[in-house]
Amino acid sequence: MGRGIHRLTAASLRRNEPGLYFDGGGLCLQVTAARDGDGFSRSWIFRWTRDGRTRSMGLGSINTVTLAEARERARQCRLQVLDGIDPLEARNAERSTKVAARARQMTFEQAANAYVAAHRQEWRSRQHAAEWPASLAKHVYPCLARIDVAAIDTGLVLKTLQPIWERVPETASRLRGRIEAILDWAQVAGLRQGDNPARWQGHLEHLLAAPSKRQVQHLAAMPWREVPALMEKLRAGDSTASRALQFTILTAARAGEVLGAEWSEIDLGAKVWTIPANRMKAGKEHRVPLSTRALAVLGKPGNGRVFEIGENGLRTALQSAMAGKAMRHLKGGGATVHGLRSSFRDWCGERTNFPREVAEMALAHAVGSKVEQAYQRSDMFEKRRRLMEAWADFLRRPVAQGATITRLVR
Repeated sequence: MGRGIHRLTAASLRRNEPGLYFDGGGLCLQVTAARDGDGFSRSWIFRWTRDGRTRSMGLGSINTVTLAEARERARQCRLQVLDGIDPLEARNAERSTKVAARARQMTFEQAANAYVAAHRQEWRSRQHAAEWPASLAKHVYPCLARIDVAAIDTGLVLKTLQPIWERVPETASRLRGRIEAILDWAQVAGLRQGDNPARWQGHLEHLLAAPSKRQVQHLAAMPWREVPALMEKLRAGDSTASRALQFTILTAARAGEVLGAEWSEIDLGAKVWTIPANRMKAGKEHRVPLSTRALAVLGKPGNGRVFEIGENGLRTALQSAMAGKAMRHLKGGGATVHGLRSSFRDWCGERTNFPREVAEMALAHAVGSKVEQAYQRSDMFEKRRRLMEAWADFLRRPVAQGATITRLVR
């Protein structure tokens, strides 16, 4: 380095002869002919010697960096040299770190899409897989979609949840869990650090009303005496959706289980539908005895899905069947497809002598305590077969009149 510092003046910056002009302390003004041959280019250079080797590092153009700023940058470089740090290597390392950080940046929407793609195969129904992105797009993305997943904090989570926490509490509670899962995924993926701002226990439970203290949402169920009237309406039609809804009622299965049913799961000879564990709510394989009527509505065997209908196919079939003159009074009650399982359970309890355990197993419900479940090896299949035949016979009885709608807690 040259002796003395701050040698250059404002007039020095207007030099028109190529070369290096030293300000002292390693700072130089570099003047070169412009590449286009028109005029000169002026920039700042810091020079230092280490292990007998002189190195140079650019500090920017004089059009961007003033003389005072260049001197301060040179001073910072001298401090690095004093500490045994190579300024050029340090700057390159910092730039690489920033590039890597930008490469790791991901918006919440991108993280959510990655999470859904990674876990889609675990979900047991197409409806559940479709609900995730749909609910996020409707309630979460307006607030969080474009925000870096690393920057999401408690305030942003609250801003997202508070507008719907009291209005649609069940949906809001599910969304909180989904946000928490996505942020957990982002942390494991190295995209964020720190505590999860969407966690409930010990965090949001102090800021939002507890789910258990909020209003319970109800589903509408059709009284069991009126289900034969519905079946009569469905038998009058021959659409795939109509047959699928009949099959749903006859087997007391969940809508998602019916929509995902594959021909490979059905043994027509043994009259058994075996639903694999990955499509069951409880995560356990479930055998469904098929009544004669249930087999009849299946139609001609094939490959792939048994009922190729959209997500809303069963709901549409139910609404269409309830829209006729004979059942118009039911339409306003809003009976649901899932509520028909309750209709079946009520019929079991009020019109049959089958044990409670048989009815519960027909619905794929866990029976008894964990200890009892551990010792319960039988699925009471033959008793359930007789139950489902009795249910099918009941559904073909003469149509009842004066139907009403009752409410069922989800």
